[in-house]
Amino acid sequence: MGDLIESQHLIKIRVSNLTVGMFVESIDNTKETVSIVKAGQIRSSQDIQKLTHNNIDYVWVNAKRSSADCGLIKQNTARQSTTKKTTVDRVNTQRKAKTLIVEAKDLIQKVLADTFQGKAIEVEPFKALADNVIESVQLDSDALRCVSALRSKDAYLLEHSVNVAFLLVTFGSYLGFSTDMLRQLAIGGILHDIGKIKVDSAILNKPGKLTPTEFEHVKLHQTFAIEIMNNAQGLSQVSKDISLMHHEKLDGNGYPRGLKGDEIPIHGRMSCIVDIFDALTATRSYKEAMSPAAAFKILLSLTPLHLDQDLVYEFIRCVGVYPTGSLVELSDGRVGIVWEAKNRDALHPKVKCFYSNRYKAYTKVTIVDLLRSELNIEKGVSPSSLKIDPTPFY
Repeated sequence: MGDLIESQHLIKIRVSNLTVGMFVESIDNTKETVSIVKAGQIRSSQDIQKLTHNNIDYVWVNAKRSSADCGLIKQNTARQSTTKKTTVDRVNTQRKAKTLIVEAKDLIQKVLADTFQGKAIEVEPFKALADNVIESVQLDSDALRCVSALRSKDAYLLEHSVNVAFLLVTFGSYLGFSTDMLRQLAIGGILHDIGKIKVDSAILNKPGKLTPTEFEHVKLHQTFAIEIMNNAQGLSQVSKDISLMHHEKLDGNGYPRGLKGDEIPIHGRMSCIVDIFDALTATRSYKEAMSPAAAFKILLSLTPLHLDQDLVYEFIRCVGVYPTGSLVELSDGRVGIVWEAKNRDALHPKVKCFYSNRYKAYTKVTIVDLLRSELNIEKGVSPSSLKIDPTPFY
């Protein structure tokens, strides 16, 4: 039964889904106020037609007072069983996602060490990792998003590389790219910042604004990347482009080659968007993480001179206004993690609540399904604004 919103034994049901025997407690209508004389059971189809005629969209049904043969209890039990199964599945996929990200970080750490020593990149291990990323995105992207939202400013390079790969696969899948193309995007994302291994770490992790000279030094990571990519055997051009184009701009003022307009293919344009978004929403040695909503505003401000405007809008649609793993505040003041958004509209995800901004205190950890609640998302929240650590609740 669709469009249900539960509150204890009361269930909000669309009028078109009513059946004879359901006990209507009260009317919930957004178009106009209609008074109900008294609560009562649906006795015939005429009762349902009367509600429809009066422009009633939803009613609150009392499950306990409804007849056993109305189908509500059976369906409600089925939904509870489905919820339990979904919870178990989510635990498993979350565990697999954590294992995948650990493996990805370990592989990136190894290739960074090898590259620092002048060894050529071995592409084969990255193909297997890319296939696992694709499988994880297609199986349960929510689980992977939640795990990837866990950030540490001391492991930025590793986490940023994993997240860019994941976001590129998610974005590419949304745009309908083939599995082979997704694999190339993933490998390119994992390796996109490989040149930074040869940048002075003191400058790279400086907790403050870079001087012009220091910034020019950091930009050299693209020059180093060209050398590294040229020595890698079996690396596709798409994967190389991800690494070599994520700092290019449509107006030609980017680097390292100053490409302009159509000289930057769609995967190169995607890498620019994803790289900036993940950098903005990450905690760094010199800045706090930004909320996705604030990051989207910056992405849009960079169009059309820097970023492809149409692709930015597609990216926002793909990720969602409130991406899985991001923090939000609900209308009752509770703060939680966007926990599940797949196959839902952007404004009604499931939210894992754990803290009250209103009372400045931790609350009982609760999953709130906004499709079944009168609550709504008030705003996105940046981790720094909370003054508490949300990490244990992911």
